[in-house]
Amino acid sequence: MNLIIKLLLNALAVFVLANVLSGVQVDGYASAIIVAVVLSILNLLVKPLLVILTLPITIVTLGLFLLVINAAIILFADKLIDGFSVVNIWWAILFSILLSILQSVLHSFMKTDKEKV
Repeated sequence: MNLIIKLLLNALAVFVLANVLSGVQVDGYASAIIVAVVLSILNLLVKPLLVILTLPITIVTLGLFLLVINAAIILFADKLIDGFSVVNIWWAILFSILLSILQSVLHSFMKTDKEKV
């Protein structure tokens, strides 16, 4: 149940950011749900591989290269999903940063009472 709620909150974050940022477009809330699912799958399967392959440059840049990896995953999701589009890598980086912040805020509301104690 928690997974479904987190996916719906992620979809809400994608939908809100697509309406705020002019370089990111989502056709509707159904597309936002698909984007949230695809981004979750890509973050689970592709991101660890990319992080391992680019570990030297990530260390040299003190972790800032992870923003590029996140943007690449978002652009890959753009290619996979018809109802989702990102203009370029700069919009993808901004979208990635704002999506992480908004997800953190939304997921902080999900904390149960035993996690708060």
